Amino acid sequence: MEKRAFIKSYGCQMNVYDATRMADQLRAGGYAIVDEAEGADLVILNTCHIREKAAEKVYSELGRLKGLRGASGEPVMIGVAGCVAQAEGEEIVRRQPRVDFVVGPQAYHRLPGLVERAARGEKPVDTDFPEEDKFAHLARPSRKAVAARGVTAFLTVQEGCDKFCSFCVVPYTRGAEVSRPVAAVLDEARQLVDAGVREITLLGQNVNAYHGASGHGGTASLADLVGRLALIDGLARIRFTTSHPNDMTDDLVAAHRDEPKLMPYLHLPVQAGSDRVLKAMNRRHTADDYRAIIASIRAARPDIALSGDFIVGFPGETDEDFEATMALVRDVGYASAYSFKYSPRPGTPAADRADQVAEAVKSERLARLQALLAEDGRAFNRACVGRTLPVLLEKAGRREGQLVGRSPYLQPVHVPDSAGAVGEIVDVTITAAEGNSLFGHPAASPPARSLGAAGRSRAA
Repeated sequence: MEKRAFIKSYGCQMNVYDATRMADQLRAGGYAIVDEAEGADLVILNTCHIREKAAEKVYSELGRLKGLRGASGEPVMIGVAGCVAQAEGEEIVRRQPRVDFVVGPQAYHRLPGLVERAARGEKPVDTDFPEEDKFAHLARPSRKAVAARGVTAFLTVQEGCDKFCSFCVVPYTRGAEVSRPVAAVLDEARQLVDAGVREITLLGQNVNAYHGASGHGGTASLADLVGRLALIDGLARIRFTTSHPNDMTDDLVAAHRDEPKLMPYLHLPVQAGSDRVLKAMNRRHTADDYRAIIASIRAARPDIALSGDFIVGFPGETDEDFEATMALVRDVGYASAYSFKYSPRPGTPAADRADQVAEAVKSERLARLQALLAEDGRAFNRACVGRTLPVLLEKAGRREGQLVGRSPYLQPVHVPDSAGAVGEIVDVTITAAEGNSLFGHPAASPPARSLGAAGRSRAA
């Protein structure tokens, strides 16, 4: 009987990508990948350690899984992967003895061997940072498996971070910045496109710090990589995330101006609008530095949609500091954003500070910030009504006779299924904006300009 495996991912897009590569490894070892834990012979939790609640969710899920049995009637094998695995290692097995193996995000290419050892009754913990290139040792997915994932795909090109923001565990769980060679990225991208992928999102903890070997004795920047990827026939759209303001180089700004396949959407976290807080966070830029970067990007690509990350209640944050963040949001105007209350992570400098902000204060500030960000997001979506946008059709909608695609600005767009086939890019006239989604119908004729100028996300 074919064994079945279930992988559940938490957190960022890089974990989603890692989960697909782990699934490829397991398929090569004879496992079928299933959509739920019940009835699986192997369950892997691919974990996130960015915030405290995310880690606690993992332990809660482990408690639920410990009584499960597989199709053979034997207890399900349980593995913990990802950043919680990297950070806590042996502690996971001590705290939840039913866990059979633990593997960090830099070692999952050794997953088949860990599963074999666990089957022999060992409880291996592999949280090393191996010298070998893990991507070179991963199983190559079948064309069928890639095609089943849809017409969009993630592709990790960079891992780790050298910035050491005082609130962040990434340098400790993912390691130093490492970039994949250009040739390896292009090879994986061509494989994806050959299986029907039309849009690729390049991933990295600090993706715009990419400096992969070019094959000519030098290194390539992210802008260089985007230019090489754009030459692949059949690849229609390119995106990248997540970026750091200090690595938003002139050539990458120019790529947004010059490369039509690079979508007009940029996720550029700032975290706070107060210079005092930014310094305490070890961000190494000021609020006005960030504003200047945004101005240069908008000068190059006036229709760009901006997204960001914000942390409220960082230790020592005053009312004045928080108001500086609100002022920056008003100045920039975001199409979308992610915002969170500061969560102390063990081992980071900020966690040991004595001037932690009261939980009630953090909650009040977060509510105010999220209300402002939501207002901006709604305004950006409303500004799209009446425009004609090229939409990549991705999948069937929830309602009968409906398809869902994505605009260049990453908004979900709902259209009648007569608009075209999944994988096609069709011009859609936007007729309504509801929540985070747009609704429309196929345009009677192509728009005069494919994208137009969205301008600022706050409505005029």
